Amino acid sequence: MTENTTTPFHPLLTRHADAETCVDPSSTMRLLGEAGDADGGFTSYRSTFAEGAVGAPAHFHTRATELFFVLDGALRVLVGEEVTVLRKGDFLAVPPHTAHAFAAAPGHAADVLFVFDRAMDRFAYLRLLGRVMRGEADPKEIAESAERFDNHYVESAAWRAALDAS
Repeated sequence: MTENTTTPFHPLLTRHADAETCVDPSSTMRLLGEAGDADGGFTSYRSTFAEGAVGAPAHFHTRATELFFVLDGALRVLVGEEVTVLRKGDFLAVPPHTAHAFAAAPGHAADVLFVFDRAMDRFAYLRLLGRVMRGEADPKEIAESAERFDNHYVESAAWRAALDAS
């Protein structure tokens, strides 16, 4: 019996010096790789958050699992309605339809590797987000892009309380 397998993308190597860098008021992102499509592939980037920087507000994805690996520092995260702190070496996988948010933990910077198990033109979303945060694009473009980028914002009393407490 011969098994017919196909690869959804070709091997991808991104050298550190060649990775695109996006800067917004909350973080510096190195766009590491994006390959495949929404049915198979991945998106990966590295974000460095300054002490006190707020990352993403509460949101969820309908198709993608988002993976977090803390390379250094500490990252405060919301998962569902629970807020916790991830520290250097900690790993978190957030499945689809699970509300989550993240920010540098109080008193800490954070260096985090993000991976999505789908390629959804996430780099275009990150570029758009940076333009909005710098005042170069209208914030309504983020709301209008929810389906395209599988990024759906929600209200979270637990996340709001965590941010207000710090």
